[in-house]
Amino acid sequence: MRVLITGSSGQIGTNLGLRLLKEGHFVFGVDVRSNTWTNEIPTLLQDLSTPYRNFTSGIGQASYPENLDVVIHLAAHAKVHELVQQPDRALENITMTFNVLEFCRANNIPIVFSSSREVYGDIHRYITEESHADFAFTESPYSASKIAGEALVYSYAQCYALRYLVFRFSNVYGRYDNDIERMERVIPLFIQRIAQGEQVTIFGKDKTLDFTYVDDCVDGIRKGIELLVTGRDASHTINLAYGQGATLITMAHYIADALGVKPNLNVEDSRVGEVTHYVANIGKARALLGYNPQTPLNEGIKKAVEWSSQWNAAHRS
Repeated sequence: MRVLITGSSGQIGTNLGLRLLKEGHFVFGVDVRSNTWTNEIPTLLQDLSTPYRNFTSGIGQASYPENLDVVIHLAAHAKVHELVQQPDRALENITMTFNVLEFCRANNIPIVFSSSREVYGDIHRYITEESHADFAFTESPYSASKIAGEALVYSYAQCYALRYLVFRFSNVYGRYDNDIERMERVIPLFIQRIAQGEQVTIFGKDKTLDFTYVDDCVDGIRKGIELLVTGRDASHTINLAYGQGATLITMAHYIADALGVKPNLNVEDSRVGEVTHYVANIGKARALLGYNPQTPLNEGIKKAVEWSSQWNAAHRS
């Protein structure tokens, strides 16, 4: 297969790209920044949030490979609270998706779009089935940008017969996610601070989320790629998560246990724009893709802590 990945320098893009390369497929990355974890993924440095108008051979004046089988669109500003503070970045997310969809339309390439569990809003109603999302409960500019991205994908399918899969991810963690100077993610941030004996602030005593180990996420995407490329099926919106919830407090204790220390926790109220409860219904992923996540949170945390420790030891200056 010939696969283009936007956001190829991020956590999911890096893991997915390396897996596809290992399987012998052609992979081409597009990102606004260089990959800090590997140089194995050939990457075009390009800001996809800049408006473009010419899509006959590529996005803007950039050079893209020909005869692609699928585009995996992962590129986005992804930190919810940061987009509350800087909502213009949500608009950039929408522009990125438009640009990539236009590239796919011009070249007749199916797309996998990375959406988010944030589109469900703050689910006090515990509704997580794909067809029951109620966009009136939009919590933040970030979730609005993902809702808009999904709407664009659906409209391109309707108007231009573009084949697609939309995956709604949920708190993906694991290998290649420790670049917290660029973007803070809760698990690598907690690993770093708990390992250093620092206090960790948890926003929401009962905040419960569905954490997805990156290998499970990549496995689901890989199965989706196969579905699109073989032409067996298309045009589905699918939750991709582990399917069980855990509180942030529980997650922090798992990290401390893996490190062999006692955590110093400070609990405050949830922040504006953040979802406080989400556990995914993954029945559709199981039925359609044969998706079967293998890594519960306690085991995934051990793997994440081990990888982080090994990476830090190997790259300590």
